[in-house]
Amino acid sequence: MAITRDKKNALITELSELFANAKGSVGATYTSLSVADLQELRANARTANVIIKVAKNRLIRVALASDDKFKSTDTSLLSGQLIYAFSSEDEVAPAQILAKFAKTHPALKLVVGFDNTGVSLDTATVMELALLPTKDQLRGQLVSLIAAPLTSFLNVANGAQRGFTQVLSQHAETI
Repeated sequence: MAITRDKKNALITELSELFANAKGSVGATYTSLSVADLQELRANARTANVIIKVAKNRLIRVALASDDKFKSTDTSLLSGQLIYAFSSEDEVAPAQILAKFAKTHPALKLVVGFDNTGVSLDTATVMELALLPTKDQLRGQLVSLIAAPLTSFLNVANGAQRGFTQVLSQHAETI
């Protein structure tokens, strides 16, 4: 059943807002995925604050053309049934969510991405984005790098005290 023009206009407005507010968005083919699989994908995406949308590519093109920064974006990769993931918080989260899901569901294949400046990303670039660590992982690595010298210093400082107390306890046992 075809959707009405009003519903199409509302969907285009919603998609335009998603593209305008997204730091990153990714499109992937999803043919032969079941409804249960898509619900699982949406649940996984929700935990990472990623929005999943299914829309016709023609409506996506219209939504992209309605935003000034996406007017000249290459949309040649938008073909076939595509599912789109949007994140307004993290640039790589949509690619990571879809790539992680694609590991267990090979029918899902990353195709295209868009960054917040209006640049279209090819499949290889989207796959590279998916391999990057998340912001939380990067923060954890930074904290461990900052804490490593302090931890080493404390181990050395405690080592001298530990050694001194062991010598004293051995001496006390002999007495």
